[in-house]
Amino acid sequence: MHVLVTGSTGFIGRFLVPQIIQTPETVCAEPVEATVTLLLRETYSKQPLPSPLNQLRTQFNIVTADLRHFNQTAKAVRAAKPDAVIHLAAAGATDPFLEVETAVSHNLNGTINLLRACFEEQDGVEQFIVARTPGELLGINPYAASKAATWEFCRMYARTQAWPIHGGMIFQAYGPGQPEGTFIPATLRAALAGEDFPMTAGTQARDWIFAEDVAAGFLSMLGQKLSPATTIDIGTGTATPLIDVAELIYQTVNRGGQPLPGTLPNRPGEDPTQTADAANTQALTGWQSKISLAEGIKKLLHG
Repeated sequence: MHVLVTGSTGFIGRFLVPQIIQTPETVCAEPVEATVTLLLRETYSKQPLPSPLNQLRTQFNIVTADLRHFNQTAKAVRAAKPDAVIHLAAAGATDPFLEVETAVSHNLNGTINLLRACFEEQDGVEQFIVARTPGELLGINPYAASKAATWEFCRMYARTQAWPIHGGMIFQAYGPGQPEGTFIPATLRAALAGEDFPMTAGTQARDWIFAEDVAAGFLSMLGQKLSPATTIDIGTGTATPLIDVAELIYQTVNRGGQPLPGTLPNRPGEDPTQTADAANTQALTGWQSKISLAEGIKKLLHG
């Protein structure tokens, strides 16, 4: 199986690509040998890639394109000749209130260009997996709204053209290398410094999943005979409130300081609880998460 990955230099991509390369026996429903091609913007291809991709540089191929430009995208896909595509690339995952035009051009138009390049310009793509976010269900910021629109186009193509498009809905991912402004890294940084941590009320409950598990969840989808437009939830099936996560981090670090819930306002329109349907995911793919929240925090702390 030849897998084309977009967004490989991002947070989840840096876990996904090594798993495909280093553990090929776990790739897809049937054991197969897997090769990998990364689709990068040309600027990224001319500089050192983030760890651990740079250390694996001889073990994957690279094609270049800006997904906002159809001709570039089609040329890259023709060169890669993938059997499967895992589409992680998106703008706004850590900056969800980005400009609307930026969100639409990267997330919606970029995905449509990639889909058309895969299914109209060549034959042979057996599966197209697009990363989704639970935020699509409410669409309270440009990132989430653009991802929701993107999935509607995916559903349209899957149902009218029978293109084998599947969604992998990533719940609250965390792990090494996550941007510092996100909740767990910011809390951990304050706890390590022994400082108090101002935060919202923290009653929002999220399904926290370690990045290694997220990557394994995507791999479990490869080769599965899923109906077009099926979405697989990539989460643990357990929701934990933000305040409980913050308290767990401070207890684990044990250097003083404390969370200060209620000192910051909640974002208007936030979903109070987001939980993956882990039972359905296991039934469809056989996969379930392995790393608990407590274990994940310890892995972040001790490396």
